[in-house]
Parts: sequence; C-alpha cells; structure tokens
Amino acid sequence: MKGSLGLMCNGAKIGLLFLLLIISGCNTLKKVGEDELLLTKNSIVVDDEKVGNSEIKSLVTQQPNSNVLGYPLKLNLYNLAKENPDSTFQDWLNRKEKREKRLNNLLSKKQVNRLSESFIVKGASEFLKRIGEPPVIIDTAETNKSINKLKAYYNSKGYFNNTGDYEIVEGNQNKKAKITYNITLNKPFIVDTVQKNITSPELDSIYGKNAKQSLIKKGEQFDLDIFTLERERLTTLFRNSGVYNFQESSINYDILRDTTLISDDQLMDVKLNINKFRSSTDSTDTSTPYKVARLRKINIYADYDINGDTDTLKSIVHENYNIYYSGKLRYKPQALADAIFFEKDSVYRDLDRIRTYRQITNLNTFKYPNIEFIPDSTQTQLESNIYLAAKPKYSLNLNFDVTHSNIQQVGTAFSASVITRNVFGGAETLNVSARGSIGLLSDGSLSDDNFTSELGGDVTITFPRIWLPFNTENIIPHYMLPQSRLSAGTNFQRNIGLDKQSLNAVLSYNWSPTDRLKNNIELLNVEFVRNVNPDNFYNVYSNTFSSLDEIADDFQNDSENASYFEDFSADEPTLDIPEGANSFASDILNNLLQVSDEQFDEVNSIEERRRRLTENNLIFASNFTHTKNSKSDINDLDFYQYRIKLESAGGMLALLANIIPYNKNDIEQNLVFSVPFSQYVKTEFDYIRHWDIGGSQVIALRSFSGLAIPYGNSDNIPFVRSYFAGGSNDNRAWNAYELGPGSTDNINDFNEANLKLALNIEYRFPIAGDVKGALFADAGNIWNVFDNETNPDAIFNGFSSLGDIALGTGLGLRYDFTFFVFRLDVGFKTYNPAKIGSNRWFDGYNLKKAVFNIGINYPF
Repeated sequence: MKGSLGLMCNGAKIGLLFLLLIISGCNTLKKVGEDELLLTKNSIVVDDEKVGNSEIKSLVTQQPNSNVLGYPLKLNLYNLAKENPDSTFQDWLNRKEKREKRLNNLLSKKQVNRLSESFIVKGASEFLKRIGEPPVIIDTAETNKSINKLKAYYNSKGYFNNTGDYEIVEGNQNKKAKITYNITLNKPFIVDTVQKNITSPELDSIYGKNAKQSLIKKGEQFDLDIFTLERERLTTLFRNSGVYNFQESSINYDILRDTTLISDDQLMDVKLNINKFRSSTDSTDTSTPYKVARLRKINIYADYDINGDTDTLKSIVHENYNIYYSGKLRYKPQALADAIFFEKDSVYRDLDRIRTYRQITNLNTFKYPNIEFIPDSTQTQLESNIYLAAKPKYSLNLNFDVTHSNIQQVGTAFSASVITRNVFGGAETLNVSARGSIGLLSDGSLSDDNFTSELGGDVTITFPRIWLPFNTENIIPHYMLPQSRLSAGTNFQRNIGLDKQSLNAVLSYNWSPTDRLKNNIELLNVEFVRNVNPDNFYNVYSNTFSSLDEIADDFQNDSENASYFEDFSADEPTLDIPEGANSFASDILNNLLQVSDEQFDEVNSIEERRRRLTENNLIFASNFTHTKNSKSDINDLDFYQYRIKLESAGGMLALLANIIPYNKNDIEQNLVFSVPFSQYVKTEFDYIRHWDIGGSQVIALRSFSGLAIPYGNSDNIPFVRSYFAGGSNDNRAWNAYELGPGSTDNINDFNEANLKLALNIEYRFPIAGDVKGALFADAGNIWNVFDNETNPDAIFNGFSSLGDIALGTGLGLRYDFTFFVFRLDVGFKTYNPAKIGSNRWFDGYNLKKAVFNIGINYPF
C-alpha cells in the first residue's frame, strides 16, 4: 500500500511538473493578431502624479490579464485551447493515409466521428477557455470610454473644468503595449452659499433644528459623494422624526456655477429642494405636503392567518397594545409588548420599525413579521398593524458532517436536535440535542486503537430577555436583542487522550448594542472533566514514557529491579505500564533508587505532568467576551474584527473557604466533591484584518495573544483551558501540539502551555474558476509562565524569549464549493527555535519534511 501511494505521489509530482513546463512554455502572444496590441499595464497620471487608488483604477474599462505572482496563468491556459479542435483532429486524422482506416476498423466510423466531438478533442479546449482568459486587446473605443469615466469621476469631485487624454506606449516586444491616462484637474469649485426651498413647514422646522449637522458646508470643495450622504442623512432624520412616508427622491439640489471661467475663486451656489410627496403612480406632487405623524392605535395579531377572518378574533389591551388572537392566547402579553418599540401617541420613528423587525425575528417563534401603517385623512395619525405568524411548535433538525480537526485526520459526525418554541408562553426556546461521531486519528493507521468515538448530548433553554432577579432594561434595552441561556450537557470520548467524560452547565447572557458589536457574559460556566482511563497515560504520552524508560535503562542489570519491567528477561526490557512505571518514578522521588540530580529533576517533572494530566478537573468559571466585526455583508472583502475575552475561575469557591471547611489532598489543595478545583485568571485578544487589493485578491492578517495565570488552589492551567501551537488553523508548518513550549523540541506528545503569541499573514488570489491560491507566513509559539514548569527552555523570560518565535511559510490551494471552502495548505519550517544556531533557518525546507494540512473554510 505504501509503495502504491509513493508511486501515485511521484506520478502526481511528475504530472504537475510536466503541466508547469507546458504552461511556462506558452506564448502569451499566441492569439494576438498582427495589427493588435496586448494590453500589459494601465497607468493613471493626474496633474503629473501617478494614481494608485483602487477605486479610481477600477474606472478603466479594459484591464490587463490577471496574473499570479506576475505570471499570466489564465491567459496561458486560454492559449492552450485549440481554436478549431475538430478541424485540427481531422487534419491529424488525414495526415497519414491509412490512419483513418485503421481507426475505423478499430472502433467504427460512427465512433470516430463522435470522437471529434468528445471531451478529449473538443471538450478540453472548451474547458481551458472557460477557466482561462482571452488576451485583452487594446480597443481605442474602450479607451475613450475610460477617459470619459475618469473625467466624470473628477467632475463629481468638483473639478468641472478637468481635461483628459491617453497615450498608448508600445513595449520592447512587438504586440505589447501600455496605456497611460493623463488627467489635468484645473481649479476645483467651492461651495459659496447654501439655500433651501422646503415645501413642508414641518420638514423646514426639523431641518432648521438640525442644520448644524449638515454635511454640506460653505467654503468646502464640491463632492458629489457628500451630497449623496447628505440626502441619506436627511431621509433618516425625517423618517425618525415622524414623517413615515418620506422619500429620498423628494430631495434634489440646484447647482449654480459658471464652468466657462477658470479663476482662483471658482464659487458655486447650492440650493436644497425638498418637494411634496409624490406617489409611484402620480407624476406630479400631491396637494398635501409632508407631515409629522403619531401612532394613534397599535394592533398586534398574535395568530395571524392570511386566509383567516380578523373580524372574529378575540382581543385584549395590554399597555396600550391591542392584542388579537383566536381561541386561547398562547403568548404572554408582556413578551409581545417587549418586542414592539412603537408606543401609542408617540411620534413615528423608522428606527423603532427596524428594531421591532429585529426583535421579533430574534424571538425565533414567529416567521418574518409584516408591519403596516395606515394614515388617516390628515396624514398625522397612524394605525399600525403587526401581523405575527407562528413557526411550528416543534421542529426536528438532522445533520451529517464530514469533519477534520487537530487530532482527527478525518471523521464523520451525526447530530439530531428537537426544538420546542414558546415553552412557557414568553417566546422561550428549548433545544434538546444529541450527537455522535467516529474518526481516524492523525497518524492514519487503521488499527482499532486509532479509531475515536464521541457521544454527547445537551439541553439548552433560551429566554429572550436578561434573566435576573432585577430589571436590566435601563442598561440593556430590548433593542439590543438580549438573551439568556441555560444549558447542561455531557460528553463521552474514546481513544482521545485518556478517554474523557465531561459534564458541563452554563448560564450566559448575550446582547448586541449594534449589528457589529456583540457582548457575552457567562456568569457561570461549570465543567467537570473525568479521565476514564488514567492508567493509559504512558501509552498515550509515549514521548514522556520514553524519557522515563531511558532512565530505567541504568537499572536493567539488577534482578532486584525486575518488578519495574514488563519482561525482565528480554534483551532490552521496558518499564511495565502502568504499575512498573509508576512504582519506578515513585521510588526515585522517595530516594529508594539513586539517580543523578538531573535525572531526579526529570523524573519529578514527568511525575508532575502525569499527575496533572490524569487528575480530574473541576472548573467554576465566569467570563466576558466582547467582539466587533466591521464586515457589512458576505461579499465584503475589506474589513476588520476583534475579540476580547476575560475569564476568572475558582475565585468564588476560594472565598467560600473561609466559611466552608474544604477537605484537602496530599498537596494541600482544597477539594470539592473530592476533586481540586481550578483557580486562574485568563485573558485573550484576537484581531483579524482583511485588505481587498482588487481582482479578487485579498491580504489577510491575524494576531492572537493569550495568557492564563494559575494562583491559589492551582499551580497550573487545566489541559482543556491551556494553549497549543501548530495545526491547520495556526502555524501550518507544524502539526497540532508539536510546536513549543519555547525552544523545546516536541518533548511531549501533546505540548501545551499557558501563554501564546501568534501572527499570521496570507495573500489570497484566484487561479482558475473556483480554484484559489494562497501564500502564507505563520509566526508564533507557546510558553509557560507563572506556573510550576521548571524547564528553562519552556519558560517565557521577557523579550529574550521572543527569539523562540517560530516561523512557518508555505502555499495553499482552495476550492470554493459556495457553502464551504475545501483547503489544502503545505507548510515549511522556515525558522525552528528548537534547533541550534544557523540550523534554525530553513532546516526543514523541503517536501519530505513539509507539513500538509487539510482544512474546511479559511483559517481566519
């Protein structure tokens, strides 16, 4: 099997090399005619200065063929396609006298004719054309369009007297040329006076009260974008001041200027016009100007049926809301009232309408609501009808996934959940879920010990409000979409570490002050982790066992030590797991066996690690997480996001030690339910920035820093809350848990620590169709600090330890399946802090030592 895989890999490498040779040998001018010029570059020069602004450069209609690191890959793929593949096939067929006859005898005449239409002959060329790009031939008609678009752009910036032309510069190679666009701006026009003509007295009053916020100011240069923003500002202002039907199209500007004069004081007069309301079916203004309206009546239809009769519904009045329903009212009136931000007799605000939509949707109890406003004859009183159609009381969700993680090479997961809505009548949601998975460990062998399994379940109830014994509405209003969650769950793992069973319970609150800001408080996060198979420690952590077994080599020749070994009569006996290894370490630490000071320290470190990783964990924690994401929508490629997290564990239990006499273990740790509780503080900061550099190319950056400090009842951080380095979403030149701590060389099977620094940067670019490429550099490491670690190579000692930051570089391929992205990254160890001197640089920079990472979606 290994031999077959090796042949396949070598064949793939040879095939890839052959393809690269073919593509690199392509002539980019292959399909450029004699009298044509291939566009290689555009330059825009404004007042003798070159412009690099991507927005302005995008105004040029014709753009050079795209490239990957300067190489026109798509153009050369297109050039590989045959123009007339069927005629080329016929030429080949008739090139030798008996070739067609032999093919007809071998296949049949009909099959030979079909061969000319096959993918091999015709389909391959069509495929290459589809994923490639035809050569961009300079077209002066398109060039003139570009000049006009550039002039129009600078017109919109106040340079009404600008002029423009272009120059085609042929290169040293025939059939290649660059285009330089030259724009002369001349003097800009400046806003001199701003006048207004507002037909509605009420709009005029609102405008006057907010005139200081106007974006159009005397003495500033004309900019059409500013005028557009001012129209949007006024529309928002009026619609939030009672004018429910105000239309942005009612706003226009008269610009008075003389473009024939070019002087030092080119001034312009601006006149703001706000017309009367104009309906979509009427081309003239109505006789009634815009008016401020108030909510006269608010009706909530809690069981709306589009085919039902609203006249037969029952009704109640709650806090001036008229609630209509059929049969029995299934919802608490207060729960409905809290979701509506209109109030009777209040001035209409569009912001209240938007918030009402968001809150009703956030309840997860109703389908998307329908809200209408019916004015009276005076246009000053509104009746609001809010139609709420309930979602099904129960719903079942089933999911099947193929998974990949830092531990599992591949896995399958199945989950099922039952959702119950409006559990207690207050729009609460109950979610009962179960999940199971099996997977193959990362070493890839197919033995039973390398298959993992996981089984778990959770019960979660969500309340659409902050669930506390006191009122929090003044601090966290309903428009922030507050939620409280109470969950409990359990999880069983097999062949992952020491086989774990965990129980957890969480009480959390989350709210969103804006669409881009989110806050989450876990007031109580309790987790109990039980190691089901602690005797398997030395089998799982084989590196640790090897270190202990190496020390035991000095005691192989004395028969009195036979009890430590599995087979003392063997040529090279090994320690017996677990009794022999545990007894050997214990006897050394109790000075029953004599070893060197260095060996004693190493055994002490091994025993401390075994105790730490095999003992059960009890974590009582609270944390706060604040996130911000500037991404406007799924297609926004230029954004940033950050996450700040603060966590504290064990503090409350430690305070209770003065009241409750805890039991203690042999190292004086306080015990709760016979388990020492963890005590630490932890903080994290995660920052991501994406830059859109045009042509579907993105530069992505991520930085992460995290620190967890044990104190009081703990001298280390629980494994489940510690940090590791390496893996497909971290430093891709190392496998998960292989890097660090510090300058240590993978001394443990799962290396982790309590301080982490990471910095990743990635250049993403399109290759062909849905295939994307990436070049990346990953830097970072983990260290121990303020805990019980004694190895100086693993401890962070200030700025000098920054020399232990590892660097991995590499490249990747990604295929976009629309719903997810499949990712393959190859990482090379560029700077390895575990090496010495010059060996740290580029020691593992070859395919044999490369790390191949498979991932789903982008790493950041």
